[in-house]
Amino acid sequence: MIQVKTAIITGASSGIGEAAAKQFARGNWNLVLTARRKEKLESLKAQLERDFGQKIFILQQDVRETNSGDVLANFLRKSNIKPDLLINNAGLAVGASPIQQGIIDDWERMIDTNIKGLLYISRAISALMIEQGFGHIIHIGSIAGKEAYPGGNVYCATKHAIEGLTKAMRMDLLPYGIRVGQLAPGAAETEFSLVRFKGDQAKADKVYDGFKPLSPADIADALWYMANVPSHVNINDMLIMPTAQASSAYFNRKTNS
Repeated sequence: MIQVKTAIITGASSGIGEAAAKQFARGNWNLVLTARRKEKLESLKAQLERDFGQKIFILQQDVRETNSGDVLANFLRKSNIKPDLLINNAGLAVGASPIQQGIIDDWERMIDTNIKGLLYISRAISALMIEQGFGHIIHIGSIAGKEAYPGGNVYCATKHAIEGLTKAMRMDLLPYGIRVGQLAPGAAETEFSLVRFKGDQAKADKVYDGFKPLSPADIADALWYMANVPSHVNINDMLIMPTAQASSAYFNRKTNS
């Protein structure tokens, strides 16, 4: 009998998180999905249960809340769920101002979500994984965590932090056999740019002018690979880019293929 695995996905209501949920449900994994938008979670749960027949649990939460990790861990315990995998996907970019014109509220949102939220969740769930004796954690990083670009300042800093945290957590959790890795995408067409430009669709669309970006499904496919290598194998770091992107700021905008 094949053992059914369970993945936790934060920020699962859209974009990469939603695509990952579909990929893992299609692959016969049970899921625990968290996000701020309850209606979208409920809709996704209904779709996945209808299409794939897997057990889908949802939890409305904002990872920025200091007790978000403990709330999630308690939810898992009460539901008798032992997670095989945590995908720390919740994150965002807000604004693209140069540092001297930066909006402090934008900085706080990015730091609180991308760094502190990931820490709150990782602290609680890594402790639970140590307790249960197994686990795997994958962070969604970014090319922005490897190279900076104009206007990216604080967002790039948060993603550089994830790069460092991934390495440090892998050392901390090594004695317990818990794998830790990072998937770092380049330009991907999700709600990312729409959020960054605060709902300005024209500015968001311009980000992807003249080339074909990654899709959420492309990233979900890479996540699936990372999660399903043999247990003695760990993908420490995967950088995935559109063919038309060579670095954080260098694109070939002459092709849509």
